[in-house]
Amino acid sequence: MIKKAIANTVLKERVAQAVFTAAACCCVLAVGLICFFLVVNGIPALAEIGVIKFLFGTVWQPSAGSFGIGYMIIGSLYVTAGAMVIGIPLGLLTALYLSRFATQRLGGALHRGIELLAGIPSVVFGFFGLVVIVPLIRQTMGGTGLSILAAAIILGVMILPTIITVSRAALDAVPENYYEGALALGARHERCVFRVILPAAASGIVASIVLGFGRAIGETMAVVMVVGNQVRLPSAITDGVRTLTANIILEMGYAADLHRGALIATALVLFVFIMAINVLFSLMKKRAGI
Repeated sequence: MIKKAIANTVLKERVAQAVFTAAACCCVLAVGLICFFLVVNGIPALAEIGVIKFLFGTVWQPSAGSFGIGYMIIGSLYVTAGAMVIGIPLGLLTALYLSRFATQRLGGALHRGIELLAGIPSVVFGFFGLVVIVPLIRQTMGGTGLSILAAAIILGVMILPTIITVSRAALDAVPENYYEGALALGARHERCVFRVILPAAASGIVASIVLGFGRAIGETMAVVMVVGNQVRLPSAITDGVRTLTANIILEMGYAADLHRGALIATALVLFVFIMAINVLFSLMKKRAGI
């Protein structure tokens, strides 16, 4: 009887291991297929247009054979940077409050609200920005309201659930004896949280920032509705720009031949950029010993 029970346990463990391995392999395969598709369809267009002209060109006129995404790269960076400036402080402070300051009842209510925020479709965020944020910017700061600032505000709110959830999990995972040891040394609650708990959770917090960055730079629908979609070099945060993702979704429906290849090459550039950011953050974490 004991041998049979042991055999059943071993069999269940092997089946579970096989299932988990298959799931991991499927994920890796999916990423590999995406890379393969982008490379196979994007590299020929890059070779025909020229890498330098494509990346640093400032004119995007497919009808005239001009494919330069330089201004769109700048626009994407501006919008993403604005979203991170808004989302990181708000998200991190909210995670700290939920993890170490809020009561159980209030924390539960706020957590459910954050989950609800995460479930709102992108188009709803975009519509809210179009009817509320854009007119507000137009009335207070001038211009059309369709701008970097509008897109940054919407994206900053959209990345909050990701940053809050991952950061809170990292803060909750810090061993309680860290906090108790700091208290025993005479530190106040706030000092324990900001000087002991927060540094100990740095690895998870950095991961939340990376995930938030990826969400912000890859968002499309909400950005298309509020950013203005103008291929130009912005001189202020109230100017409209066109991001890489917006360019793809706006023109892929009717693109053909070299135009289609240029859009796929744009997606390839975006993919490589996100991968490079992830590698950079990983190297920074290792160097900092996080």
